[in-house]
Amino acid sequence: MSSKVQQFLGWIDDRFPLTATWKQHLSEYYAPKNFNFWYFFGSLALLVLVMQIVTGIFLTMHYKPDASLNAAGVSVAFASVEYIMRDVDWGWLIRYLHSTGASMFFVVVYLHMYRGLIYGSYRKPRELIWIFGCFIYVALMAEAFMGYLLPWGQMSFWGAQVIINLFDAIPFIGPDVSTWIRGDFVISGATLNRFFAFHVIAVPLVLLGLVVMHLVALHEVGSNNPDGIEIKKHKDPNTGIPLDGIPFHPYYTVKDILGVCVFLIVFAVILFFTPEGGGYFLEANNFIPADPFKTPEHIAPLWYFTAFYSILRAVPPLFNSQFPGVIAMGLAIVVMFLLPWLDRSPVKSIRYRGALYKWALALFVIAFFVLSYLGTQSVSETKTWLARIFSIIYFLFFILMPWYSRADKTKPEPERVTAC
Repeated sequence: MSSKVQQFLGWIDDRFPLTATWKQHLSEYYAPKNFNFWYFFGSLALLVLVMQIVTGIFLTMHYKPDASLNAAGVSVAFASVEYIMRDVDWGWLIRYLHSTGASMFFVVVYLHMYRGLIYGSYRKPRELIWIFGCFIYVALMAEAFMGYLLPWGQMSFWGAQVIINLFDAIPFIGPDVSTWIRGDFVISGATLNRFFAFHVIAVPLVLLGLVVMHLVALHEVGSNNPDGIEIKKHKDPNTGIPLDGIPFHPYYTVKDILGVCVFLIVFAVILFFTPEGGGYFLEANNFIPADPFKTPEHIAPLWYFTAFYSILRAVPPLFNSQFPGVIAMGLAIVVMFLLPWLDRSPVKSIRYRGALYKWALALFVIAFFVLSYLGTQSVSETKTWLARIFSIIYFLFFILMPWYSRADKTKPEPERVTAC
C-alpha cells in the first residue's frame, strides 16, 4: 500500500508540484522557535475565512436578493432570512455562524495587526507583507459592509443609506459616484442585487487572491518573531537550516491546534448564548423589515467600523459639506499603509524599545477603543469633543512616529532569539 501511495504521489508530482509545495510552505518552512500566543491569530484568521466561505455558500442556497414585497408586505430578501432562521434545517446555526463569524473575523484580524505593531512585523524586509495585509483589511471592510445590507432590515437599509450618501460629499463627482454605487437614485432592489454580487463573488475572489499573496510574501522573506531579529542570519554551515528555526509542520501546526480549540470554545459560547453580542453583532433594529419611510432613532455601523465613523463625525463640516470628515476617515485607513516608512527605530520588537514607543502605542490603543465606543453612541457636544481629542491622538501616533521612534532609548537586540 505504501508503495502504491508513493507511486500515486509521484504521478501527481510529475504533473503538479504537490510534494514540493508541501515542503516549501510547511514541512521545510523554518519558522522562529520562539513564537508565542500572539502568533495564533494569523492561522485563526484563515480558519474564520474558510468558515465564512462555507457558511456563505449554504446561505446563498436559500437567500433571495429581492427587495420587492411579498403577499405579507415584507421584502422577499428579509423573508428569505426569516425562512433560513425558522424553516431550514439548522438554518439558524448557519446564519449565526456567518454573522458571529464576521465579528470574530475582525477580532482576530485586529489582534493580528496589533501583534504586528508590538513586534515590528511591518519593518524591512516585510513591508510588502504589511501592505498586502492592509489591503486584506480594506477588502474585509468592503465585504462586511456589502453583506450588512443583505438582510434588508432597518439598520441594514439605513446604515447603507448613510454610508453611501457620504460619497455625495466628494466634490464634482460625488453624486455620480453614489448613484453608481446604489445602481439607482435611492437604495433599492438594484442596490441589493449588486451588493449581493459583490459580497458573494467579486470581493471574496479579491480577498482570496490577497491572502495568497500575503502568505507567499511571508514565506519568501520568513516570519518575524517576538525578538524582531532575522533567523536567517545564523544557519547551519552544512545544511543551511536556520539554527533558531524549526519546521512549521508538525511543530506549529500542532501548536495552532491549541489556539483553534480555545478560539472555538469562545466562539461556541458566543454563538449559543449571545449570538447578537448584546446588539453589537446583530442590532435589534435589523430584526425589523426595512422601511424607507421610518428612520431609526439612532443609526450606527457595526462595531468594527465605529472608530472610523467616530472620526468622520468628529470633523466639523465645511460649507455644509461633510467632505473633510470623509477625507479624515479615509486617511485614518490609508496612513496604516505608510507604517513601514514612518517607523525609524533601530529595533523592531517592543521588547527592546523604550518608553516613548510604549506610551505612544498604549495611547493609540486607548484612542481606538474610545473612538469605537463613541461611534456606537448618539451625538452630543461632549461626545463630539471627546471624539475630536481621541481622533487627534489616533493621527499623532502616525504623524509623530518618525520623531519618537528615532528619539526612543532602545536596548541592544540579542544575536540569537531568546525564549518565548
